[in-house]
Amino acid sequence: MRVYYDRDADLNLIKGKKVAIIGYGSQGHAHALNLKESGVKDVAVGLRPGSKSAAKAEGAGLKVMSVADAAKWADVVMMLTPDELQGEIWQNDLKPNMKEGAALFFAHGLNIHFNLIEPRATWMSAWWRRRARATRCAPNIRAAGVPCLVAIAQDATGNAHDLSLSYASAIGGGRAGIIETTFREECETDLFGEQSVLCGGLVELMRNGYETLIEAGYAPEMAYFECVHEVKLIVDLIYEGGIANMNYSVSNTAEYGEYVSGPRATRRARPPKRCLTDIQSGKFVKEWMLENKINQPSFKAMRAKCDSHDMEVVGKKLRDMMPWIAERKMVDKAKN
Repeated sequence: MRVYYDRDADLNLIKGKKVAIIGYGSQGHAHALNLKESGVKDVAVGLRPGSKSAAKAEGAGLKVMSVADAAKWADVVMMLTPDELQGEIWQNDLKPNMKEGAALFFAHGLNIHFNLIEPRATWMSAWWRRRARATRCAPNIRAAGVPCLVAIAQDATGNAHDLSLSYASAIGGGRAGIIETTFREECETDLFGEQSVLCGGLVELMRNGYETLIEAGYAPEMAYFECVHEVKLIVDLIYEGGIANMNYSVSNTAEYGEYVSGPRATRRARPPKRCLTDIQSGKFVKEWMLENKINQPSFKAMRAKCDSHDMEVVGKKLRDMMPWIAERKMVDKAKN
């Protein structure tokens, strides 16, 4: 596995390009502002007419254009909209308007890997970068960065790799490391991790633990604290130094319980091979795209069910008792 750093990148490459950021959500605003703060003068945000994000982008000193006009103007187009919207944006705004030799970048490989978008062979590159989800790196004023992944899908000019490293460095990735991968590896491992561990497995495990304690007659507040609230402490310890670091920090009783009860507690949620098979075959992506074509009825119903779960109600009440959580929040809906 090859890892690159700022010393391997020529920041002047991206500084000499017109960069269009398509979308201004949690990633779009981070990319655009980091590029600007790193000295990239020609940065524009491409948005649909009437987008509420336009005022936010303009308030940050960024130029706002329609997606089609941004595509005509740009040397580099970074797609930072939700996966399910990219196909339509591609067909209607990018494909007819991007100029020859332009670079098309993605923050997730789904649409490229599963052939929902097929760039022209004459375009410079299609590559992938992520890990700046809801944060700004501000690389020229802070000593830290966010790790990036980079993959080249096609390279019509021979300059895709160097330009990709330059872009990644400009958004802060070169400080923490830019890891070389492939669209297939990024896309399939990302989907699997999200579904089986990070979003699917972890949330289901917390919900099952909460419901088990409630059914046994314990107070909802105690169930929430033990099965949801304290997850952050454990995750932070693992993030800092791995599982061994976490086990060093918790009690011997907790560590022993991890070994004897962990496998039993997660048996239902253990990441099955079928999850990975559905991702690799394209079954999951096909079902998700079909869901979007019919206005997401199942998705919205599942979201509503999750949001109304008693665990969420109890959690809000307890978080209100700890105002410092809101003061340090990662998600600010007023900004992105």
